Amino acid sequence: MKYLLLITFIYLLFPCQQSFSQETFSSFGNGKVPQTLEELWKDYAPRKEPLNTEILKEWEEDGVVMKVLRYRIGIFKGQKAMMAAIYGYPKGATNLPGLVQIHGGGQYADYQAVLTNAKRGYATISIAWAGRINAPGYVVNHEIVKLFWYGATHDLAYKVTTDWGALDGYHAPSKYPENSFVEIPTASWTLDSKESPRNNSWFLCTVGARRALTFLEKQPEVNPEKLGVYGHSMGGKLTVLTTGSDTRVKASAPSCGGVSDRYNNNLLFTATLGDDLYLKNINCPIIFLNPSNDFHGRINDLKQALTEIQSKNWRITCSAHHNHQDNAECEVATQLWFDQYLKGTFTFPETPQSSLELKTKNGVPTFLVTPDASRKILSVDVYYTQQGQMDGKADNRENTINRFWFNAQTTKKGKSWIAQVPVFSIDKPLWVYANVVYSLDQPITGAGYYYRIYSADKFNLSSTMTMAGPEQLKAAGVNATMKPSLTIETFKGDWGKEWFTYKPEDWARKTHKLYDDKWKAPENAKLAFEVLSAKPNKLVVGIDAYASEVLLKGSKEWQRVVLSKKDFQNAKGESLPGWNGIMELRLGMQETLNEKIDSENKKLELGAKWIGEKPEFRNLKWID
Repeated sequence: MKYLLLITFIYLLFPCQQSFSQETFSSFGNGKVPQTLEELWKDYAPRKEPLNTEILKEWEEDGVVMKVLRYRIGIFKGQKAMMAAIYGYPKGATNLPGLVQIHGGGQYADYQAVLTNAKRGYATISIAWAGRINAPGYVVNHEIVKLFWYGATHDLAYKVTTDWGALDGYHAPSKYPENSFVEIPTASWTLDSKESPRNNSWFLCTVGARRALTFLEKQPEVNPEKLGVYGHSMGGKLTVLTTGSDTRVKASAPSCGGVSDRYNNNLLFTATLGDDLYLKNINCPIIFLNPSNDFHGRINDLKQALTEIQSKNWRITCSAHHNHQDNAECEVATQLWFDQYLKGTFTFPETPQSSLELKTKNGVPTFLVTPDASRKILSVDVYYTQQGQMDGKADNRENTINRFWFNAQTTKKGKSWIAQVPVFSIDKPLWVYANVVYSLDQPITGAGYYYRIYSADKFNLSSTMTMAGPEQLKAAGVNATMKPSLTIETFKGDWGKEWFTYKPEDWARKTHKLYDDKWKAPENAKLAFEVLSAKPNKLVVGIDAYASEVLLKGSKEWQRVVLSKKDFQNAKGESLPGWNGIMELRLGMQETLNEKIDSENKKLELGAKWIGEKPEFRNLKWID
């Protein structure tokens, strides 16, 4: 505590306005600003400057040395910029592989990632590029970040955190409201006085991440030849930018980012900061964590990314139906990837081989999957959709998030699995891929995307996605054999593979079935199903931004539920206008709906804590 007070006192005596003579980047003057990735980074030396490391807090937990600290990012426009971070390693260990963990938009540098990694034999630095920190006794939320901006040391909540000095690399919120990661601003708070990619926050944060590699290199417990980078969402893009600009990275694991930022209207941005440029520079082993419905790292762009990277050592894991979150068997792939390439304690199976056969006797396509059998295979699942596109352009966001993936039943045939892939239309494209789930020798515990602790005893490995356009389907004689259906779900067999959840500990489930043409509702239909609940409960049925609360009698008998459009209301009290265009169906016990009314957030809370055993369902259908 005394040390923290001393740092604060020094900070007040020598505020961020102090001048430093040695700038990290030289001025362009009347020269030409960088026009390519190579020009952007050619003069940058991430090892050149001292780190000026400050320890803000230090403690030990479960045999792990933990620190909240700051290191120097650089000198920009005469002011020093410092990155706050959480660093930790197993006490007394040496020759450790080092990891840089990069949080996403709105997230924090978090001690859980550092702590769980240390227990597995890694030194990890979790960087707070947006200023937010979550550590025991040292929490910095976005409000405290603002206190730091304005030097509100009189406030008891004030804490020292990331300081971008004369610039603005913050996010959610940015220090200057007009700052945007998707644009190249020119202002008093940007590095260059003319339009330059060095003014963009992606560039600044990548500089900060590359300096984190320098920090790891200099730690006595770290092996500087064994460095990895991983991050989620915006952290996924920063992982790709860092990996593609710094050869010190020996293994990389971006999740939900780093493949789709290639459509910017600003030509200078796409020429210097587009994902594709950095992917083409990646030579080290890389694994992409890319849920099938992710809005930020789109699965169709992942297919292109795999052709762009230079590395031959890559894998992908794509959970079905998920948007911007994942399940444990996909998240654990990050840990296993670093175990293989930084520790040498694990060997990944090869990517499953797959092929789509369009020409068949009955006109129904088949998909053949041959997985690597070097580890015990628990399941092989084939997923397909006709809600994608083939033009190579950015997909519609809502379609991306709500796209429905059919689960095709697989049959083992020798060393392969085969599935029939019936289609509803030959006028729409067909996308198909497979997930292979393998067992682990022992469970692995880690901190997931949003730092929740998970334990996985299996892991998922995906095949590449095969795409066929309407012209290919027609040329091959494919028949549209799938017919419309009023029955949405029987709740028998493997029905859960076409539903999803982000909380596997709960029974609540979601599906995008209603978004698919197969289950399009008749105009005057009602939604009906049967439910079995041993105790009296409240069941919440949700459709998009609307929901209905159903009172269930405690009984051993099945209770029939019939709901009309008017039974579904949003937070404003408005009824669902119609079934046309609906996307997501939810069955659960509690839900909070939100709507903006005159800039204020209106909430509607439905349901209650579930009592007794989980419910059973059957015969979900449309009735006219």
